[in-house]
Amino acid sequence: MKLLTVAIPCYNSAEYMGHAIESLLPGGDEVEIIIVDDGSAKDNTLEIAKEYEAKYPGIIRAIHQENGGHGEAVNTGLKNATGVYYKVLDSDDWADKTALKKVLGVLREVVENGKELDMLIANYVYENVEMHKQTPINYRSCMPRNKFFTWDDIGHFKPSQNILMHSVFYRTELLRECGLKLPAHTFYVDNIFVYEPLPFVKTMYYLDVDFYRYFIGRSDQSVNEKVMISRVDQQIRVTKQMIDAEDFTKIPYKKLSSYMAGYLAMMMTVSSVLLIKSGTEENLKKKEELWKYLKKEKPDMYHVVRRKLLGRCMNLKGKLGRRIIIDGYTICRKIFGFS
Repeated sequence: MKLLTVAIPCYNSAEYMGHAIESLLPGGDEVEIIIVDDGSAKDNTLEIAKEYEAKYPGIIRAIHQENGGHGEAVNTGLKNATGVYYKVLDSDDWADKTALKKVLGVLREVVENGKELDMLIANYVYENVEMHKQTPINYRSCMPRNKFFTWDDIGHFKPSQNILMHSVFYRTELLRECGLKLPAHTFYVDNIFVYEPLPFVKTMYYLDVDFYRYFIGRSDQSVNEKVMISRVDQQIRVTKQMIDAEDFTKIPYKKLSSYMAGYLAMMMTVSSVLLIKSGTEENLKKKEELWKYLKKEKPDMYHVVRRKLLGRCMNLKGKLGRRIIIDGYTICRKIFGFS
């Protein structure tokens, strides 16, 4: 039995995918590595994946699909996963080998003792290549360490402590039971991956180790601001799917409801600021439409979100209003460290 399935979505990733794959091999037979080639055409990504599959039978599986984007590759990994827990590792990132063994130790204990665990959380580290800087993100101030807990035991989340795809290991069957399906040909779906299953999570465990190494700083990377502005329609698509997910005001766990409200507020803020920064009248209208969509579809959520982060000033009019929004967002990024 595999304790953990790790899906590695790959699209023209020949230059760096080997590092991601090799970082998981110390997990041995307890780890299933699914390399999903998402229709790569510019390099030999699929050939490399098949070579790894041949070299490590029973551990690595290579799956080819027509290009469907990062989300569709995550869907494919989940569909084919046989591990008790499911993790996504992007092809330009890597796992810490020592932390991997500690994660497997916890998962092994969970399975062998028949314990109930829906979500394991570990730390991640921003590896900024341009600044030659490492920034670890941990959850020590908001989660009990090295023990099982529920939403009632959660403390206050700082904006920099959002639970991201980098930090989460979900029980595979939970993701299937909640019907998670990420949209094709869309960036930023990692927000949906983490957000939608949360109401189904009852038990958690925080392992205070720096597991995920998140590589940032390339000019063409999806989190680069200019790239994000060019893909702002995809950001809107993701935000709307999060709006359409379960109404967090109806969730009986107050701390979970508050956390989801903060997360959606952050997504609304990021989408709004990107639309403003684009400088086009068309995108300013899209910003208004996004807030109207939230108000129409989930009015109770709308009023909660408006009270979070910069929500109250998101509809300020004119150049001065837009300047206030952008300046406020910039200050929040520096203080709280979110992208």
